[in-house]
Amino acid sequence: MPRLNLAEDIKPLSEFRANVTTYIRQTRQNRRPLVITHNGKSAAVLLGVAEYERLLRKMEVLEDIRLAEDQLARGAGVAHDAAQKQVLAKVRG
Repeated sequence: MPRLNLAEDIKPLSEFRANVTTYIRQTRQNRRPLVITHNGKSAAVLLGVAEYERLLRKMEVLEDIRLAEDQLARGAGVAHDAAQKQVLAKVRG
């Protein structure tokens, strides 16, 4: 996801309401999130569906890595050779 452009990607709620369609199109095209403010404070973030799904996939991978690291730290890991044999056995069926 491209980084937020502070000059373009922060809009007050009143402006967002008046230009919803434009901002949705902009968010889809430039793939950047749009921060919506209310009373001068950040209140919400508009994100295109494709970028949201990409973000979720990244979070799932990171959670899998964290879980694997926790398992290894507890000694619950499997040696590479043993894991390779298990996978090959399943693939060969």
